[in-house]
Amino acid sequence: MSADPTQVLAFETDCHLFDGCGFPAPGLHSFLFEPLWGNADGNGLYFNKPMLLALLGSIIVVGFFWAAFAKPKLVPGKLQMIAEAGYDFVRTGIVYQTLGKREGEKYVPLAVSLFFFVWMMNLWSIIPVAAFPVTSIIAYPLVLALIVYVTWVSLTFKRHGFVGFFKNVTGYDKSLGAVLPLSMTIEFFSNLLVRPFTHAVRLFANMFAGHTLLLLFTIASWYMLNGIGIAYSAVSFGMVLVMTLFELFIQAVQAYVFVLLTCTYIQGALAEHH
Repeated sequence: MSADPTQVLAFETDCHLFDGCGFPAPGLHSFLFEPLWGNADGNGLYFNKPMLLALLGSIIVVGFFWAAFAKPKLVPGKLQMIAEAGYDFVRTGIVYQTLGKREGEKYVPLAVSLFFFVWMMNLWSIIPVAAFPVTSIIAYPLVLALIVYVTWVSLTFKRHGFVGFFKNVTGYDKSLGAVLPLSMTIEFFSNLLVRPFTHAVRLFANMFAGHTLLLLFTIASWYMLNGIGIAYSAVSFGMVLVMTLFELFIQAVQAYVFVLLTCTYIQGALAEHH
């Protein structure tokens, strides 16, 4: 039976050091949300806070680029300039560097969409009221990783055919001699089974851990705000500020790494196998 987040929040708010209650540490209950609409009992559809944030994030990203490029100008305004800088960063800094200009141009829209969507989902963590990174729920990065996975598999088949696909995903190299069967088995499971999992978990784990740490220091700041614990509360609040700045950096890095790995997988699909 899942915890009711409203009850947990009430307990955390009422609990202070020296009040005779234990420290209300964050846990899995911090990532559970009651439905905003519908029921969470498995019957019918329901809509919760992470879903709302994902929807709003999508609208914000699409709306931003729509507003920036709906009527582009030769001398760009501030919004268009920011959008062009972001677009060019992903295009030249990630896609071209990984795939080259000729091969990479057609994959720029995918890379830009993934980068800004992931970044926006991460940024919700430090935005007041929202205060939750959508990507800290494994389902969201897993779906994005599966989109990349399907793209990689289809491109590999299209470029190399069935035999070439098999050689590509198994790392076939007859010069390996007796260890070739073992090497092919490891590469096969690594590429076809482990790859989408690690692609998703890398993003999920960083956002899950970051949000947990922010919650830990935020709750501790309030918990120790009592008597002589005020001094410790101030230190804890300082850590909240430090962790928030650190999270800003990690959020952008994780969006960058997710797209960089995407381009690396596509590059592997397009590369000729020898």
